[in-house]
Amino acid sequence: MAYNCAVLIKQVPDTKRITGEAMNDDGTVNRSALAAIFNPEDLNALELALQIKDKFGGKITVITMGPPGAAAILRDSLFRGADDAILITDLRCAASDTLATSYILSCAVKKIDYDIVLCGRQAIDGDTAQVGPQLAEKLGVTQITYVEELVELNGKTITARRNIGAGWQQIKTSLPVLLTVTGEANEPRVAAAKKMMRYKKAHTPLEIEQKIKAENPDVDEAVIKELAKHKCGQLNEKCLLIKQWDLDFLGADLNWCGRSGSPTKVHRIQSVVLAAKESKDVPANEKGISNMIGELIEDKIIS
Repeated sequence: MAYNCAVLIKQVPDTKRITGEAMNDDGTVNRSALAAIFNPEDLNALELALQIKDKFGGKITVITMGPPGAAAILRDSLFRGADDAILITDLRCAASDTLATSYILSCAVKKIDYDIVLCGRQAIDGDTAQVGPQLAEKLGVTQITYVEELVELNGKTITARRNIGAGWQQIKTSLPVLLTVTGEANEPRVAAAKKMMRYKKAHTPLEIEQKIKAENPDVDEAVIKELAKHKCGQLNEKCLLIKQWDLDFLGADLNWCGRSGSPTKVHRIQSVVLAAKESKDVPANEKGISNMIGELIEDKIIS
């Protein structure tokens, strides 16, 4: 039996490269100050979906909500083995908290055929682990969180092992189901060269329009749109057009989207400064470095 998987992914700021400009005054993340990457545990969710496809067959649809640049991780997903990609982009989605985000994503997932929905356990830019469970509630499906292993998938029944902190729990339930996947579940595969060659020209309609506009700065806007429409048609025939949905297409209630649908408010921002209790100057020469390495080995910091 083949299974259709919907994988919810997110482009996030690289929190390993935090700078003083990483936060805005209102408590939101200044995403332009940090490099954008594929949320790590979403890669684990995608890998689990790919393993299901490899074993049982079926279709994998990846969905992300974000600015036009988020199309980069959709292409990355296609390079790894996903079959279809959807970008939800709309200025009215701005400032959505987890409640609004899960509502918008639920509107999108309801428009596709799925047996299993997979998400990363949490995103590194928020660490709330709320979107997956909230999405399951809005879809009205069973959820298994903190999944570390898919034990069995047989007919309309799934068995998974989840981490509960002090141990593990094995859950058996019926499909459809939503799984949130941890970083310990698997090792995500790398992009396949053949798929990179196949999908390197896959773009969203907005990307196509922006590219044509950049190449033809003096051309009338109406002509730009006509050229973009023609190019989109060509890419669609080759299955290289990344779907681009907005809130109108989703039929979403705007009261539940963006800032108006987000009850979460930032109460206070604190800057934490870590100060060393003691420090030691190391001479920038061979002897100084050798002595430092010797001390680190002696203290068993390195081996």
